[in-house]
Amino acid sequence: MSDTDFGADNPDYEDDDFDEAGGGNAIEAPTARNVLEYLVKSVVENPGEVEVEVVERQGSITLEVTVADGDMGRVIGRRGRVANSIRTLVRAAASKDGSSVDVDFID
Repeated sequence: MSDTDFGADNPDYEDDDFDEAGGGNAIEAPTARNVLEYLVKSVVENPGEVEVEVVERQGSITLEVTVADGDMGRVIGRRGRVANSIRTLVRAAASKDGSSVDVDFID
């Protein structure tokens, strides 16, 4: 095996995590994003309308969640307990990605 059998110089090499423009990660904190999407879809009545967007601002990663109109109350929960629990689990999942994230629920 030569040094060029693996890597970007090899025409058979593909890495879906890199974007075309900058060579950086296209999806930051993929484990955290997937955990967040799974948890929110499990709580809401309309899982098809759940959207999670990764926003990078000044070096920090924020996961913004939007849900259907009637589902925001389910995601927030009484006194914000469900939302806080989701944030805790997602932050733990982000540690597997080697990053820290914030979770915002967009109304």
